[in-house]
Amino acid sequence: MLIPSNGTIMPCDAVLLSGTCIVNESMLTGESVPVTKINLPNPSEYPKAMGDEIYSPEVHKRHTLFCGTNVIQTRFYTGELVKAVVVRTGFSTAKGQLVRSILYPKPTDFKLYRDAYLFLLSLVVVAGIGFLYTVVNSILNEVPTHTIIIESLDIITITVPPALPAAMTAGIVYAQRRLKKIGIFCISPQRINICGQLNLVCFDKTGTLTEDGLDLWGIQRVENAHFLLPEERACSENLLKSEFVACMATCHSLTKIEGVLSGDPLDLKMFEAIGWILEEATEEETALHNRIMPTVVRPSKQLFPESKQATDQEMELFELSTGYEIGIVRQFPFSSVLQRMCVIARVLGEKRMDAYMKGAPEVIASLCKQETVPVDFECVLEEYTKQGFRVIALAHRKLESKLTWHKVQTINRDAIESNMDFMGLIIMQNKLKQETPAVLEDLHKANIRTVMVTGDNMLTAISVARDCGMILPQDKVIIAEALPPKDGQAARINWHYADTLAKCTSSSPAINSEDIPVKLVHESLEDLQMTKYHFAMNGKSFAVILEHFQDLVPKLVLHGTVFARMAPDQKTQLVEALQNVDYYVGMCGDGANDCGALKRAHGGISLSELEASVASPFTSRTPSISCVPKLIREGRAALITSFCVFKFMALYSIIQYISQCQPNPEI
Repeated sequence: MLIPSNGTIMPCDAVLLSGTCIVNESMLTGESVPVTKINLPNPSEYPKAMGDEIYSPEVHKRHTLFCGTNVIQTRFYTGELVKAVVVRTGFSTAKGQLVRSILYPKPTDFKLYRDAYLFLLSLVVVAGIGFLYTVVNSILNEVPTHTIIIESLDIITITVPPALPAAMTAGIVYAQRRLKKIGIFCISPQRINICGQLNLVCFDKTGTLTEDGLDLWGIQRVENAHFLLPEERACSENLLKSEFVACMATCHSLTKIEGVLSGDPLDLKMFEAIGWILEEATEEETALHNRIMPTVVRPSKQLFPESKQATDQEMELFELSTGYEIGIVRQFPFSSVLQRMCVIARVLGEKRMDAYMKGAPEVIASLCKQETVPVDFECVLEEYTKQGFRVIALAHRKLESKLTWHKVQTINRDAIESNMDFMGLIIMQNKLKQETPAVLEDLHKANIRTVMVTGDNMLTAISVARDCGMILPQDKVIIAEALPPKDGQAARINWHYADTLAKCTSSSPAINSEDIPVKLVHESLEDLQMTKYHFAMNGKSFAVILEHFQDLVPKLVLHGTVFARMAPDQKTQLVEALQNVDYYVGMCGDGANDCGALKRAHGGISLSELEASVASPFTSRTPSISCVPKLIREGRAALITSFCVFKFMALYSIIQYISQCQPNPEI
């Protein structure tokens, strides 16, 4: 298929063969961040690099256009159209699987309705006994046949009240009206009653408990393998031509869509912080050359100290003399598997090219020359992550002069990403929403358990859980790290206290106990009142525990509070695991990646009016978790109404039934 240059919504899964596309994948990931997709490398051009590799949509994500995602813009080579080949259609696609999970969820079982049916069944039995009694009694008293039929059938309609379903719905209807007034919309009214019994609520982190975006808190540069003091601004005059700022200016996947910079919010904040300008080649310029023209970044005029007091004529001369700009020659996109991205760039007029890399601090440090990494690197990093900051590390390397433009286009990523010089850290802040701590406190007072399910980093998630009051200051957090079977060794679980993890040492002290969850539950009463334990684990560990440690799952979910790096299907599995230990589970999320869990939970509340609201029984107009206590309150009110109506109708029927079954003295 040909991808139109002005964009389209993908009708199927397809793999890109030529050109590049900028795609919005919020439908699948919940992140409204445009992603750059590049064409699948041609094996005939790079036989060494490719080998006998077989295409897989999961492995080759950055070459695959997924069904339902929005192609915003395409870029092409000279006269060559942007082509893709269809690989999956219908329910086989990623979107199809999501739609299937929405259409055919596992049925949620609610005890009230189950008991109501059993009660009605017992009433039918009672009605049957009354029916036989009336028939026999009337025959013995020689009552006319038509009177026997009317009276005996009357017994059945009295005993099993036909108005019961309608009467029970009354409370739900009024609750639905009240919910609508406070901005909560409901597409499954029967779930309102279930919400009255919720005793555990799962929350997504980004956009639900915290604000959507990240703010730049500051930078901490490294010189001569020592950390300098943290700096608030990265756009100071003395840093203008530094390699640190050059890395911030080039190492990103930003692009211009209709003249507006767009891309990952983290990259956007980082680029805005330095105040540079990004210029991309136009389609006309691209058509004149064989290759896509490099993207160029340069400082804005205001950043140069000399430009402050200058006339227009002086300004023109100044621009000619300064001409400091960097061209991005090749980009290795961010990979969640590798946890880093890398670019090859060249400063205008320089002969040698530079490689810049950014990513997870631990990964970047491992790829740098050890003599350039500060000794206290782990201590500094842990201090930031414990405070809930998101930390990104930067590295740089001067490339050999023999590396030409053509060689750079075919070079392997691993050849570039080694022997780098560690440059420092960028510290980003993800603020809590204002109402989050108060809402969680209300839920705790009502004895409703709260759990965090996020796709973010483990330590950041634990820090946010502490900040919002999900984990109290005196509580201890134990990280369960499950390792799959490898090289003949059986699967195992390592237990660490989160506070001692990476505590300025290379190995964190492990808790040596096979049955730690059992011990923690049955500790001495004094100790249990003083300290409460919480388990935290990531998606990989959760998958290993589900597969190899089935007996531990109930114990872990009973005390698990933070589940980090969770994939969409794992969120659904967690909700099911919690339901299996008799919890009534609520789920609050805002992304399409929460759809399965929102549908599976007893009460799913979407904070977004986009894809998530299709699957979710409840949608809140206000994007904050303050809707959760309101919904539970209304659910309890509706549930009490249903109980009272049920008791009234049942008692009313039984009284009438007994009076009707009394022998008629006139006969």
